Amino acid sequence: MATATKAYAAQTNTSPLAPWNFERREPKPHDVQFDILYCGVCHSDLHQIRDEWFPGIFPMVPGHEIVGRVTRVGDHVKKYKVGDLVGVGCMVDSCRTCENCKDGLEQYCENGSSQTYNGTEQDKVTPTYGGYSNIMVCHEDFVLRISEKLDLAAVAPLLCAGITTYSPLRHWKIGKGHKVAVLGLGGLGHMAVKFAAAFGAEVTMLSHSPSKQKDAERLGAHHFVLTSDKEQLKAVRNSFHFIIDTVSAPHDYNTYLGLLKTNGVQICVGVPPTPLQIHGFSLLGNRRSIAGSGIGGIPETQEMLDFCAEHNIVSDIELIDIKDINTAYERMLKGDVRYRFVIDMATL
Repeated sequence: MATATKAYAAQTNTSPLAPWNFERREPKPHDVQFDILYCGVCHSDLHQIRDEWFPGIFPMVPGHEIVGRVTRVGDHVKKYKVGDLVGVGCMVDSCRTCENCKDGLEQYCENGSSQTYNGTEQDKVTPTYGGYSNIMVCHEDFVLRISEKLDLAAVAPLLCAGITTYSPLRHWKIGKGHKVAVLGLGGLGHMAVKFAAAFGAEVTMLSHSPSKQKDAERLGAHHFVLTSDKEQLKAVRNSFHFIIDTVSAPHDYNTYLGLLKTNGVQICVGVPPTPLQIHGFSLLGNRRSIAGSGIGGIPETQEMLDFCAEHNIVSDIELIDIKDINTAYERMLKGDVRYRFVIDMATL
């Protein structure tokens, strides 16, 4: 018997989010059902309801930074019980059989992971619906354990903004002895600063907003460079081992590649709407690289959540009512949020 579910959805790529009801499936033997307490608001939610990346599946219920408490478990569930605090991030399933899945890299599933919303289940037919809703049902293998120690609302963005920045820092083994620049101080950038500093790197914030200097230092940055000041940029040429590029607006990659040391890497985690334009000499000079990184797999996401519980790391958030979501999107486009909106789902 399916479960009646309340949500906010976009009916088309031009309509605002509005209340919509649908049915979640009856929990299967390995499923966990939970009441959603908080859901983070990611810039990708806006990209997807507007069809800016690829054609959407409508009606679309966004949300992939989901925290809640378990209310039901399937007969064969071993990992969770009623009352547990849990989370779901950007994926709800994958093929489980390909090389990447077996290596705990389900985000790079060779047969296509099932996205939490605007995707399909592994049958490639049934649409998935996200966390701007009151109930979630998910296979236990894609459910994450959340510590009771942390502010739950501020944990929600860790499930996307957190893991998107934690994963590349871990993959490139960034830490003590490394000079790291973070480009852009938003939802992703503020988590990149926190993690890079926690891992022992020397962190520089690169931002075009002078008003963000104090915040960058509060979050853990050791230095601040105003990117609109050519002299400040010139002073940090050939300075960094790594740049974590969180910017999702068009920008000049060649300028920032020039800030890297020999063998330096610019790691892109933001997705601008237009293709990258890179001069060959920006890479050939000093053997620099540009790379990309998505979210982490399920094991790494759990590792990150455990690290955050141990080191008391959460996102800086502004809690909103769901009725204010369309206004929040408008503010997000203007950069008017420090640094992630989170929906209190009790307001649904």
